[in-house]
Amino acid sequence: MLQDIIGAKKDLFAEGVQTVLRAHENRTRQVALLKGNLIRNNRSEAAGISARVNNRGTFGFASIAEYTPEAAEKVIRAATENALSLGRHSGRNIALPPSVGTGTVALNAEIVDTDQKTIIDVCRTVDNYIEKKYPDLTSRTVIYTEDSQDRIIYSSDACSGHLVTPRCYIYVMMSAETKDGVPVELFKAFGGFGGLKDYFTDPESLYPGIDELYRKLMDKKEGVYAETGYRTVVLGGMMGGMLAHEAVGHTVEADLVRGGSVAGPNLNRQVASELVNLVDFAHTWQGGTVPLPVYLDDEGTKAEDAPLIRNGILVGYMNDRESAAEYGVRPAGNARAWAFSDEPIIRMRNTCILPGKNTVEELIASVDDGYYLVNSGNGQADLTGEFMFGVTCGYEIKNGKLGRALLDTTVTGVAFDMLKTVDMVSNEVEWSSSGFCGKKQRMAVGMGGPHMRCKIMIGGR
Repeated sequence: MLQDIIGAKKDLFAEGVQTVLRAHENRTRQVALLKGNLIRNNRSEAAGISARVNNRGTFGFASIAEYTPEAAEKVIRAATENALSLGRHSGRNIALPPSVGTGTVALNAEIVDTDQKTIIDVCRTVDNYIEKKYPDLTSRTVIYTEDSQDRIIYSSDACSGHLVTPRCYIYVMMSAETKDGVPVELFKAFGGFGGLKDYFTDPESLYPGIDELYRKLMDKKEGVYAETGYRTVVLGGMMGGMLAHEAVGHTVEADLVRGGSVAGPNLNRQVASELVNLVDFAHTWQGGTVPLPVYLDDEGTKAEDAPLIRNGILVGYMNDRESAAEYGVRPAGNARAWAFSDEPIIRMRNTCILPGKNTVEELIASVDDGYYLVNSGNGQADLTGEFMFGVTCGYEIKNGKLGRALLDTTVTGVAFDMLKTVDMVSNEVEWSSSGFCGKKQRMAVGMGGPHMRCKIMIGGR
């Protein structure tokens, strides 16, 4: 983990500008087995220092791929000079965002390095189990991934702190063929916030989840294509999480609101059913820790929850300090950067639709003829809220009971229109935290949601 060698350089911060000095290291570990063959075995680290200066609304940024006291001095001076120089040409002269509090945020976790041999051994144990128990698979892949951010932040007028965000996962991918020779596949991610010792010291704990994945794949092997049309569906929690992130979350990031997203003219208006509530959580939910906790953002803002939709009403955006001042609200810590060379931009953290009152069984039982859409392998949306998601796992619902599995299909719609059709919401939430968001720079994010009954356009063959 990083040792603090930059704190003493705060004395170089110029008067009258807002300065953030950040030391930042990213680490990755990867191992992949394809049918038992080792095809990937990587380790990498990248560390450096950056400084960002706000001079009356004009930002100067500088970074360097070194971690030394001299490098800290260089980036502070360069960022300050950049801000002053750009300011002379930009014509901007606006009040700086007010301070939202100072102090120090304590170190929240630790990063424990695991040697590659141990990682490979864990993957081989998992792969051997799948090979012996399920020899009828046409292919199997076991992938271990680990990434971590280690950041030390000093701000001239906000909070400082040392924050780490380690996460690791094992992805199990299985493939089979239908009776017509059509390949089908499913995958499942195991893991979360932390390191290998937190999840995988006992690989046998993964076996029930692997067995469930195989059963779903065998269902899919005998699956049918969905009937195209506007149908009543029950969206699984992972589908709800994808919707919360891709189709709604991006439209309510303040920089994209400025860019013309559909959320701009809809603030304080009904955009969803009264059953829909959406929050971008910082670090805590229902007395526990969210999948990827953020305690301090890369502008030095202490992280708080950001309410977005309340009882179907769009009530707010996600902001950085500048946009929060523009909209007259308090920033909640959404300015995030992936690497030392990245400037912080407005990003989601743990975006989740809140649970309702019904059970999943009640939702399924309420549908006479529709579909249960369990999981999505990918998705995309634009600033109008129009989305298209791939459905990799789903089932028919006939007379309130689950029927045949579905082969891969898609769903499309406009988020704010579709959310207005939500008329039942389950009382539990499923979280996912294994993916990356790709807005300008990659970022580790969490997302989640309950099951929801709604109407949606589903594709067919």
